[in-house]
Amino acid sequence: MTNSIDFDRPACPLAGQCGGCLHQGIPYEAQVTSKDKQMRRLFDKHDFDPSVYEGLVPALSEYGYRNKMEYTFGDFTKDGPLELGMHVKGRFMSIVTCDMCQLVPEDFNRILRATLDFATDRGYQFFHRKTHEGLLRNLILRHGVKTGELLVNIVTSSQDGSNPDRPDITSSTEPFDEAAFLSLLQSLSLDNRIVGVIRTYNDCAADAVINEGVRILSGRDYYTEEILGLRFKVNAFSFFQTNIRAIERLYSDALTFIPDIDRKTVYDLYCGTGTISQLMAKRAKTVYGIEIVQDSVDAAIDNTALNGIDNCHFLCGDVKTELDKLPEPPEVIVVDPPRVGMHDKVVDLLAGYGIEQILYISCNPTTLFLNLDRLRLHGYEPVRMRAYDNFPLTKHVETVVCLSNKNVKPKDYVEIGVDAEDYYRIKDSGKESK
Repeated sequence: MTNSIDFDRPACPLAGQCGGCLHQGIPYEAQVTSKDKQMRRLFDKHDFDPSVYEGLVPALSEYGYRNKMEYTFGDFTKDGPLELGMHVKGRFMSIVTCDMCQLVPEDFNRILRATLDFATDRGYQFFHRKTHEGLLRNLILRHGVKTGELLVNIVTSSQDGSNPDRPDITSSTEPFDEAAFLSLLQSLSLDNRIVGVIRTYNDCAADAVINEGVRILSGRDYYTEEILGLRFKVNAFSFFQTNIRAIERLYSDALTFIPDIDRKTVYDLYCGTGTISQLMAKRAKTVYGIEIVQDSVDAAIDNTALNGIDNCHFLCGDVKTELDKLPEPPEVIVVDPPRVGMHDKVVDLLAGYGIEQILYISCNPTTLFLNLDRLRLHGYEPVRMRAYDNFPLTKHVETVVCLSNKNVKPKDYVEIGVDAEDYYRIKDSGKESK
């Protein structure tokens, strides 16, 4: 991975269909300018001081940066040939094959094309989203950038009768040939190495990947990755950062926004697999992470053991309900919520701790500023903000914000009320100041 941007690639011919690369064909400098203007408009709209904004940091690379893709089996037109790729923009039932994607490692395109040819040759049917009949649902590929590991997950229904956990589903489709699929993958010429091939069963009617049983066909059900000197085991269904080299830069910068975490109690909310939790644990007294996905929590616990870290503790559940279960109040709060941002109740709960600073890592500037509006009601204002183009060619912007509450009293003082005037007494000294 270089630090230069490749301007020479032609625009992807599917850019207008899959809807992923909205900025295809736009010079990279213009993409950066557009996203930077988007951020500045939000400052104007929400009436925040623009002087705290430090600008948008350009991408490290424009191409090949995604380490995970979730492809869907389907057809482009009704009763058309089998496709494997992404939903067509604005056409939920249509799938377009994406075997030339520029955002992924070339190995992803090779595996996708080979899998589609394999399924087509055998006449496998995709799981239809209206009739709920058929076999093939998804192909999920994951890549360890630092380790060169690949994890392949083929998602099917149980309608070939092969799922021992669903004896109620009788065979109604051609059996999926697991041995032949493995042989195919092993024959491919790849830049990286496949460390695991798994088959996930999903009989849920919803158009989503629901884990209703996993069979390991070869190797293991996870891959490993490295971030800033720490090693991470990433399970098949764990959330993990999509652009590894970019997130290393973002996390390194973010920790400079709150340098004073030594020997402090830290809350890491929406912590995923505990990546930044463990980075902070090197200096903090204790880090408590909360994450709603059990698979990610399991991975976070495994990863702390893998890295020899014993001062990280993780809870699975909704932040709204789990905060009350933590054994001690925070001195530092870090939040990295999903695109919908934080619920108003969570914002109010966090502000109620009355700490001086909150670090907010955002993947959606729009919901970020909505949360900032509510935090302002509690006295918190952004004092540093930096945006990152971690997903070039797309609309997405990552942001790091440090918020400070100047109304928070220093820890050495206790507030008392006397005749409607506020006095502060220094702890342990007996002195008073007005």
